[in-house]
Amino acid sequence: MSLNRRQFLKWAGTAPIASQLLLSAPTVLATPSLSLPQQQTEGHRHLNLRSLHTGETAKVTYWEQGEYSIDALADIFLLMRDHRQNRIAPIDIQLLDQLYSIQEKLGSTKEILLVSGYRSPETNAQLREAGTGVAKRSLHMSGKAMDFRIPGLNLRQVHKATLASTIGGVGYYGRSGYIHMDTGRKRRWQL
Repeated sequence: MSLNRRQFLKWAGTAPIASQLLLSAPTVLATPSLSLPQQQTEGHRHLNLRSLHTGETAKVTYWEQGEYSIDALADIFLLMRDHRQNRIAPIDIQLLDQLYSIQEKLGSTKEILLVSGYRSPETNAQLREAGTGVAKRSLHMSGKAMDFRIPGLNLRQVHKATLASTIGGVGYYGRSGYIHMDTGRKRRWQL
C-alpha cells in the first residue's frame, strides 16, 4: 500500500512520533550549511524531483522567505521514502540544501532523478546481501544520503558541482550513472 500526500500528512498529524520527526526535521537535522549564505532571509529554494523507482514527482518550493515549508518537506519525504518497504523517514534538510546548491552551480532547473533516498535497515540488509556494495551503516538509513543524477547533464559536470557543494561524502558511480551525496564526514570515492 502506498501513501499519497494527503494520507502522509494525515499520518504525520496523527502519529505522535511521526509528527514529532516531521515537525522537528528542519531544526533538528538542519545544521549551518557551508554552501548557502546564512544571512539570506528572502527568496526561495525549489527542487524538481522524480523517483526512478516509483515515477512519483515533487516540484516544490521547500524554503521561502527564511522558512522551511512543512507541506513541501512532506512531499519530499514521501518521494524519498524506502519504496521497497514503503517506509517514510525525515530527510536531513542540509542534504536538500546541498542539492539546491548543486542546481544553482549548474544553472539548471532540470528534473533531478532520485535513484535512492531513505533506506530502512531491512532494505539496506537486503541490498548488502545482494552484493551491491552497500555500507553496513549506510547514511541512507538515517535520511542523510541520496543517490541521484540529472538527465541531460554530463555526470562528470554534476559530480564536479556536487564536490563543490557538499560538506559530506561524495561518490561517483560512473558505470551505474549516478552520484552519491551525504551529510556525513568528508570523503570521496569512485566506482
